[in-house]
Amino acid sequence: MYFRSIRFAISVAAAGLLLAGASASSASAAKEPDPASYCTKKGGVVQTRLPAYDTNGGNPLILAGRRQFCQFTSKKDGSQINVLVGTLATRKPSLAALAYYAQVQMGSCKGNPASCYCTLLGGSDLFGGATGAGGGWVLNTDTNDVLEACIFPDMSSIDSWGLAYHSAGIIRGKDLAKVLRYNDPYARRDKSGSSKYLPY
Repeated sequence: MYFRSIRFAISVAAAGLLLAGASASSASAAKEPDPASYCTKKGGVVQTRLPAYDTNGGNPLILAGRRQFCQFTSKKDGSQINVLVGTLATRKPSLAALAYYAQVQMGSCKGNPASCYCTLLGGSDLFGGATGAGGGWVLNTDTNDVLEACIFPDMSSIDSWGLAYHSAGIIRGKDLAKVLRYNDPYARRDKSGSSKYLPY
């Protein structure tokens, strides 16, 4: 039943992409802002992170590439959420934004619940599979600061714990619905607060 719900949510997301086609194409004419500048404008901090393998071993292997993430920190409880600056700033739909908005319920997950949830949504945050070596996105200035980022096939990303907590209605760092430039396609909610388009 849970996996059927996920498939339904994905098909709804795909329908949302088609419905958004007209508005997305017209929006593409509008100039996209610099993603890093948009992050700071919305109260976030831009961080450059590097992919690293074997973060549990004390001497991680830094891999090729780098990405900029926007980190939002709650003044109330100190919690944080990270989102790729490109995912945050684009007006077009992305799989990460749709996953955040959809709030598909987690169901039963073994091991690391955030990583499991990311996988169930169709993303991945695993480095080297299910080995104990670990891995993640480390700060370019501090390899001990490791981010577990859920990356989707379209290369959009929101951190795995932020997605997992949000599936239970818990906001970490900042409610991304207030800062993502792509608007929530599931915004019509019934009186109970559940989306009319999703089976939960």
